[in-house]
Amino acid sequence: MAASLCLSLHQTLSTNPLAALRGRPLSLSFPGSSTVSIRPSGRHATAVATRASYTPTPATERVISIASYALPFFNSLQYGRFLFAQYPRLGLLFEPIFPILNLYRSVPYASFVAFFGLYLGVVRNTSLSRYVRFNAMQAVTLDVLLAVPVLLTRILDPGQGGGFGMKAMMWGHTGVFVFSFMCFVYGVVSCLLGKTPYIPFVADAAGRQL
Repeated sequence: MAASLCLSLHQTLSTNPLAALRGRPLSLSFPGSSTVSIRPSGRHATAVATRASYTPTPATERVISIASYALPFFNSLQYGRFLFAQYPRLGLLFEPIFPILNLYRSVPYASFVAFFGLYLGVVRNTSLSRYVRFNAMQAVTLDVLLAVPVLLTRILDPGQGGGFGMKAMMWGHTGVFVFSFMCFVYGVVSCLLGKTPYIPFVADAAGRQL
């Protein structure tokens, strides 16, 4: 029986040596019993399933996702004024986007129009893929969080008394800008690669809204 099993296995691999590599079942015939089919398993089966289920993200979805992250980034530039004042050369890195930023700010209520346009036109548009809607919802959530420091500054007014209050406001605004800039870069690079970015403190809240 063992000799018959080895012969059957040898004949199967000889007739189709790449059967296992292609994820096809191997048929083994036992004398006096039925034929047994063996399918690849383990790491190879996982790789085959991954390759079979992988579909590249369309370019249009990547562009829409990247454009979505521009909204919170543009609105976060106001928090970088203390950093740019301390390091003027750092502001030179953002000069290429100044024409777009000036055009954006020249439109009345551009921030509100962009916010509701992104939320109603993309996030709530079920005809779009979840990839686009999730990225747009992350951008909307991040934009909402960026409004919190402005409200706190207006309520507490830490810059009026000077001293530690003023320094705390400068550090806080700089930290918000750095975080927003890192989220923008992370989101853009991930979307260019067709991957889904998961921003800390934002991804969970965005996922629950879809």
